[in-house]
Amino acid sequence: MIRVLLADDQKILRDGLRALLQSAEISVIGDASNGREAVEMALSLKPDVILMDIRMPEMDGVEATRQIKQQLPQTVIIVLTTFDDDEYIIKAMTYGASGYLLKDIDSTRLIQAIRDGMDGNIILPGRIAAKITSHLSGIGQSSAQADDFTEREIKIIRLLTAGRSNAEIAETLFLTTGTVKNYISQIYQKLGVSDRANAVIALRKIGY
Repeated sequence: MIRVLLADDQKILRDGLRALLQSAEISVIGDASNGREAVEMALSLKPDVILMDIRMPEMDGVEATRQIKQQLPQTVIIVLTTFDDDEYIIKAMTYGASGYLLKDIDSTRLIQAIRDGMDGNIILPGRIAAKITSHLSGIGQSSAQADDFTEREIKIIRLLTAGRSNAEIAETLFLTTGTVKNYISQIYQKLGVSDRANAVIALRKIGY
């Protein structure tokens, strides 16, 4: 069962999300009312996924994302926000968030987005991807070049940048999921990044 932490300053929203997710057999293991609580609870509970609001008191969701991903890089963080705040979303993505959703999303898509995040997919509209690439040239930048990768790594990279999950890459290339994870770890190392979102950004910069 997927274990989720909710981080939002509106209790009524947290309560609604809890009821929705639990009805879909997704376990809500805690809820935080601000970014500082989100960091503390994440480090204590080690959730699989965090639904993170951006604008919260004491510490916003961007800084909370940065701190959590530094210490729990495997935790999937999905930004859940009322407004399409490009600057906040871009910063959260470069700190390792796996994507963002608007709060008016329907329940079926929200549940699927959580599962997609667990599968390694990036929930990122093309418009935001373009803004990240064009505005954040100094963040996540790497010295890797297109020809630094092996033929097998390039096949994985093409599927990775197309938004495929590890399981989908494994099925397409007739590999085990563990083998795909090992290749992706090597790709991360060559790029000098530690998460999927920044890997995709870096790969797009060098032409993939």
